Amino acid sequence: MRSLDDSKNDATVAVLPESAVLFDATGEGDFGKIKGRLLRMQKLFLKLGGVVFLSAMITASVAEPSQDNTTASGKIDAVKIDHFKSEQQISAGSVLIGGKRVQYNAFAGTLIAHTKEWDDVPQNAEKDEKGEKKIPSEASIFYVAYFKSGAKSSDRPVTFFFNGGPGSATVWLHMGAFGPKRVVTASDVHAPAAPYPIVNNDFSLLDATDLVFVDAPGTGFSRISGKEREKDFFGVDQDAHAFADFITQFLTKYGRWNSPKYLFGESYGTTRAAVLANLLESDHSVDLNGIILLSQILNFDNSVDGPETNPGIDLPYQLSLPTYTATAWYHHRLPGQPKALPPLLAEVEHFAMTDYAQALMAGSTLSSEQRNLTAEKLHHYTGLPVSYILKANLRVSGGEFEKTLQNEDGTTTGRLDSRFSGPTMDPLSKEAGYDPLSAAIGSAYVSAFNDYVRKDLKFGGNRTFKLFIDTSKWDFLHQPPGASAPLPQATNVMPDLAAAMKYNPNLKILLNAGYFDLATPFYEGVYEMQHLSIPAKLQGNIEYRFYESGHMVYAHEASLKKLHDNVAEFISKTAAVGGKKLS
Repeated sequence: MRSLDDSKNDATVAVLPESAVLFDATGEGDFGKIKGRLLRMQKLFLKLGGVVFLSAMITASVAEPSQDNTTASGKIDAVKIDHFKSEQQISAGSVLIGGKRVQYNAFAGTLIAHTKEWDDVPQNAEKDEKGEKKIPSEASIFYVAYFKSGAKSSDRPVTFFFNGGPGSATVWLHMGAFGPKRVVTASDVHAPAAPYPIVNNDFSLLDATDLVFVDAPGTGFSRISGKEREKDFFGVDQDAHAFADFITQFLTKYGRWNSPKYLFGESYGTTRAAVLANLLESDHSVDLNGIILLSQILNFDNSVDGPETNPGIDLPYQLSLPTYTATAWYHHRLPGQPKALPPLLAEVEHFAMTDYAQALMAGSTLSSEQRNLTAEKLHHYTGLPVSYILKANLRVSGGEFEKTLQNEDGTTTGRLDSRFSGPTMDPLSKEAGYDPLSAAIGSAYVSAFNDYVRKDLKFGGNRTFKLFIDTSKWDFLHQPPGASAPLPQATNVMPDLAAAMKYNPNLKILLNAGYFDLATPFYEGVYEMQHLSIPAKLQGNIEYRFYESGHMVYAHEASLKKLHDNVAEFISKTAAVGGKKLS
């Protein structure tokens, strides 16, 4: 999601991943041509976390395993290497869901994940140019698992949850959506300061599945070690490999190999889920029953954040238009305010892919008459002034829309959830300077989880919980199925999801999206699903659910209830085999 204040944080986006430089050095591509595109991707990745706040990056208070293990002779002493060790704290509790009490056991702990090249036979360890064994990078991955008490594992689905970023911990889905405890925040305004109410979660998914909330390497209580630890874990493919290693280890540790299995990813977590699903199926022979996606982005060329840096690609403006309309409708900014939202959105979707698309494709050949007619139509659907739309050349980015919609009142519209608003930081700025939703709920989630994990789950001690980590060196290059090397282009994991669906034709997908999400607009997700390279009959494996909420659908309680019901129904009908009723 948007890093700290907005996408223009040059201090964090000016560094290209090392892997990008290889395309220039080896002659495998024209680095000059792709440099701008990679910079744009880097901005976008920094935006796609669970939520990013107006606060300094949280730093760790515990030491990483020591890398200074040299003897007097200067050689590495393998005996002195401090490797991570798995941890586990067990507790028990109960949660009331739909009037029924569910008893559970909670497991808070860590498992040690390794890189793709790691060999579990020490004698086979890779050696450096001096013949010394290399110290492999490791990730101590933190998780919290909730298992329904007394249930047979093979009869009980297990779902792995993760938020996005990249670089965000999974506190949002844990404390806001599906854990047994939930922090309560205001629906569309800034939450009052502590104490925050932490309540029984009536909408926990423990009635339908066992839950495993996983923090990505380096986030939360997860830690990474090794000389090249960031290079080995901070990247689209590296991250997915670490998650695949974690999941297979988890299945072994808790005896869940024969359980129905699901992935639940939010935001960049949907990107991760697509790559991860293909890796699990093709590399680890782990078929999934289903993938649940919330606030999807699979192709980063479709993002409405910074599309002006990618001229000639106008699709982001089309795919975001229905969300602009929904937002203006919510804030009563539309001329002749319609009463019902869904019919209006259907009308706007049609316009976006027909008349608007033709106007954008015409470029400089568009006649003045058609240009003015298009601007008038956009005014009707967005509430923005015609003069502003014309000045923007019919192309308004997400940040510009957020800043301009309520600008006359000195108000900035939310990005992650456009129902939220807040005072504008800089009235003279071109784009929004911060996200009101991030500011509104961040403290509540962080405070609630830090209190809960230590007091109830008995984990953490004096360690610092890292809500976000610096991923400015994230490796954006991705090697899709069938490619011989990572491709020098914006990240696109649509081929990964398509491959997973073809490899396992029984795999089912549930796409959930909020109408008021300006970070990953709902119609963008629909478009991506409808353009997967899969046989027509596999399109029937994809279900869609929409909510009058934002990026974090669960921040709106009525939508959280619907989300719970939709996901529980999806799991129930895809987990049962031969009509067998699961516990």
